[in-house]
Amino acid sequence: MAPKFGTSGLRGLVTELTETLVKDYTGAFLAACPHGGAVHVGRDLRPSSPQIAQWVMQAVEDAGIQVIDCGVLPTPALALSSLGAGQAAVMVTGSHIPADRNGLKFYVPSGEISKVDEAAICAHLGRGLRGAHAPARQVRDAVAAYAQRYVQAYGPALQGMRIGVYQHSSVARDVMVDVLGALGAEPVALARSDTFIPVDTEALDPDTRAMLAGWCAEHGLDAVVSTDGDADRPMVADAAGRVIPGDVLGALTARALGARVLCTPVSSNTMIAQMPEFDQVTLTRIGSPFVIAAMEQVLAQDPAAKVVGYEANGGFLLGFQAQGPAGTLAPLLTRDCLLPVLAPLVAARQAGLSLAALADALPQRFTAADRIAGIETEVSKAFIAQISGDAAARAAFFADLGQKEARVDETDGLRVTFAGGDVVHLRPSGNAPEFRCYAEADSAERALALLTDTLTKLRDRLAG
Repeated sequence: MAPKFGTSGLRGLVTELTETLVKDYTGAFLAACPHGGAVHVGRDLRPSSPQIAQWVMQAVEDAGIQVIDCGVLPTPALALSSLGAGQAAVMVTGSHIPADRNGLKFYVPSGEISKVDEAAICAHLGRGLRGAHAPARQVRDAVAAYAQRYVQAYGPALQGMRIGVYQHSSVARDVMVDVLGALGAEPVALARSDTFIPVDTEALDPDTRAMLAGWCAEHGLDAVVSTDGDADRPMVADAAGRVIPGDVLGALTARALGARVLCTPVSSNTMIAQMPEFDQVTLTRIGSPFVIAAMEQVLAQDPAAKVVGYEANGGFLLGFQAQGPAGTLAPLLTRDCLLPVLAPLVAARQAGLSLAALADALPQRFTAADRIAGIETEVSKAFIAQISGDAAARAAFFADLGQKEARVDETDGLRVTFAGGDVVHLRPSGNAPEFRCYAEADSAERALALLTDTLTKLRDRLAG
């Protein structure tokens, strides 16, 4: 399948991300969207990223526009750099998907591109910009400012904590250690890898979960933290190695920052509806462009609104100037990994609680998520369309739950809520050939059982 835009950015097989295609999309981006006179370029640690980044930079210079080469760094650090300069950015990353795939994330001077921008880029393919000689390429360290953002806001708020950092091949593996240390914690670096490891923070396998628990016991850790490949999604586990889901981290972070309005996809934990701290909750389709659009709508109506956004994977977007223990945090309307790592840890520390106790005090709704790899998008869509349009087929598929259907939500895929409170949500991945499943229930055990049962039925049905 040819590379295409998914929930966040252009994705495709490395073999299909040719020099011609990469330069075509980069040129189309520059022709269709504002750039502010320069393009900041970053990349992740997968083997194909250096070459693709070179093609991107060559295309920018072919258009007569200056390149700011930011090297290997977290996506939110690149966005912070370009937004602060009022310029565009391109991140070369496949995020959490395997190394045989890669992609491009585009930023205009005001932030992530929208779905309208994506359509405009596609419309300009084959007729990108050509310009005069570009200004000399610059090299910039954009990571230091990203780290300082959190050091200034939080100060020594994690004094006395011992925190493991699962480094793997995350572009944030060093800055996480640096920031935690600057905040007074004792960081313990774990499992650094020279080989790219596709960590999906929404769907950690049992071996990884066991590894986290083992590290906590072996090193006496208060928590283990990590990110996906390009560091726009957090991963946080408590002192027992129990992973705290991204949408729980989102709720904890929003509360800690004093947010009053939440924008989050329909797949996120519904406990937020029971939290009195929030005046308004807007549910969107899955993908940061939809979350950002909802946040921008809120801010258009009330520029002073204390609005934040987050996805079920934990990527957090700050829409107002928030106050940390030591200083302020400026808005950053792109998915970030560090804020939803730090804010819950600091909140637990300030409350004199363990991270587990802080999370367990939230309304008792639990989610579980996973996916079936290797299922083409067309297959997933066809199955979802079939049972979405046929109540009898839906009832037959979910018959073993023993519950009547209460309501159906087709905002993004198919989300079914049952009379007993269980929720099952099915959708094709927007970034890879994967069929994703989300489950929610009143206990963690029930959510996991729902997920496991549904995935088993899907494998049986799709294999047949």
